[in-house]
Amino acid sequence: MGEILGVEWSEVWNHLLHLGAAFGLAIPIGWDREQSRRGPGLRTFPLVAMGSCAFLLVGRTLLEGSESHARLLYGLMTGIGFIGGGSILKHGGTISGTATAASIWNTGALGAAVAWDRYEIALVLSAANFVVLRYGGAAKHLVGHTKDES
Repeated sequence: MGEILGVEWSEVWNHLLHLGAAFGLAIPIGWDREQSRRGPGLRTFPLVAMGSCAFLLVGRTLLEGSESHARLLYGLMTGIGFIGGGSILKHGGTISGTATAASIWNTGALGAAVAWDRYEIALVLSAANFVVLRYGGAAKHLVGHTKDES
């Protein structure tokens, strides 16, 4: 497509593809949390995935070498963990929100996988997370746990 106004439009389309994939793959996870009326939902999860993807796309463009990439990924994992930690609540002797927190962290990994063109990893993360959230509660009840994680 060429460069117009200092913008390489083929790169714009490439980044839109990555960000769109991260967004789309996070929708089922956010949808489940929204349907279950758990804190973060349809807005948070896709934004975490896109943000993770965007940070790594920028890092991939600007940083050379695996050490720089490793530091970027480490910072991303730490930051996403902080967001997820805000979902964990303690009420008396009960702790809730751990599945949502883990899902936020997983969604960050999903976005990172998309940024690195590892769509097979992102697809597995999205599907596995959705299945765990959708059917994991029922499985917990079958093994005798009456309290459901959120």
